[in-house]
Amino acid sequence: MDALSEDLRPLPSTRRALRHRIAVAQSEGRSPSLVAAVVRGGEVVWEGSRTSVEGHGPDGNVQYRIGSITKTFTAVLVMRLRDEGLLDLSDPLGKHLPGTGADEVTIAQLLAHTGGLAAETPGPWWERSSAALRPSLAEVLGEEPFKHTPGRRHHYSNPGYTLLGSLVEALRGRPWEEALRAEVLEPLGLHRTSGRPQAPHAGGWAVHPWADVMMPEPAEDLGLMAAAGQLWSTTTDLARFGAFLARGDERVLSAESVREMRTPSAPPEPGFADLGYGLGLQFSTAGGRRLFGHSGSLPGFVAGLWWSEADDVAAVVLANCTSGVPAGTVAADLIGIVADAEPRFPTPWQPFPADAEVPLELCGTWYWGTAAHVLRLRADGSLELGPAGTSGRQARFRPEEDGTWTGLTGYYAGETLRPVRRADGTLSHLDLGSFVFTREPYDEGAPVPGGVDPQGWRGIG
Repeated sequence: MDALSEDLRPLPSTRRALRHRIAVAQSEGRSPSLVAAVVRGGEVVWEGSRTSVEGHGPDGNVQYRIGSITKTFTAVLVMRLRDEGLLDLSDPLGKHLPGTGADEVTIAQLLAHTGGLAAETPGPWWERSSAALRPSLAEVLGEEPFKHTPGRRHHYSNPGYTLLGSLVEALRGRPWEEALRAEVLEPLGLHRTSGRPQAPHAGGWAVHPWADVMMPEPAEDLGLMAAAGQLWSTTTDLARFGAFLARGDERVLSAESVREMRTPSAPPEPGFADLGYGLGLQFSTAGGRRLFGHSGSLPGFVAGLWWSEADDVAAVVLANCTSGVPAGTVAADLIGIVADAEPRFPTPWQPFPADAEVPLELCGTWYWGTAAHVLRLRADGSLELGPAGTSGRQARFRPEEDGTWTGLTGYYAGETLRPVRRADGTLSHLDLGSFVFTREPYDEGAPVPGGVDPQGWRGIG
């Protein structure tokens, strides 16, 4: 970290607070070891670890099992298939992988856990039993795979991601892990992420709930369930993967596609008010911050990877205990420690280039009926719409070649904003999804739906 700029390197007081937080987590969670990393500006800016064996503290190169964080990797593979035109997220699974018993479920529903499938497989607990018990998708899904009507609610499903892994294999013509290594791990430089443990790696342990003793957990190969939780990784690799999820990488997925993954696709599960799910990514809030990422667990291991987009800070926490350490909560706390103590510097303001064509006529105050709104043009070429008062709809728009603008956020996402001109070429009004925005409230010179009273504005009496 010697080459880090001073703006990225945490202050000594912040580093101490980070060390203290993981020390408390390892001690109170009674984990044999715990390793953590913090990312800021796309770079690892702090690493720390705690261990019950003096002199054997792990570092960012030691593998731990990451459980369901594996699902995010699988989702990236599916999004690549979509971007290549090999599938559409609205496609039913049966179009590409027929005969599973879940043909009608869409790929988007599988990604967002809204397909209605069971949370777990039938039979023995799959995380702690031999994959030989589930040699085919029939054993993974069972005779009654559905617990809910597809598309009606969010219900987390491990078998759903097994189907996505099999979908990848069917369309790529090679095993899921081979596709993952070639398409994601190698391009991103994640050389310490693998399906089977590679030294140096931590052992997984179960700690007795009422005594300070422990026993090793079995490290089962998950077989067909691999796409739901097989991977081993390190804090260094997961930090790099988190940076990719925040910024994209054209060798794997564009910034637009990873932004789509980070867009909520499923409502919070009942009883979990601050949680939701995107396309392979979880959402949470902590300390007033919106976070995206994923948690993970398998017998002997817990893991958490969270990123605050507003602060551009991420944290990874890995521990080798079956329970006790809330890895996701600790990762969120590490983000809060850095972001609260050392707020992010805003990006320097930049004006438009000197030769840019700036449509100033769109800027300023517009009225939808009597509600005042303001359109602001940003140097990146986007338009921002917001209420002139304290409440109202907000949205951001991108320009199109035909002179219209497409909504990117909020109520108007996907809607078209169209500047309408008079016969002499001057700007008359804006049409936004059939809503007419005018320069004056109910401008009589504009085609306001329902017309404008010919007597105009007046008092009472």
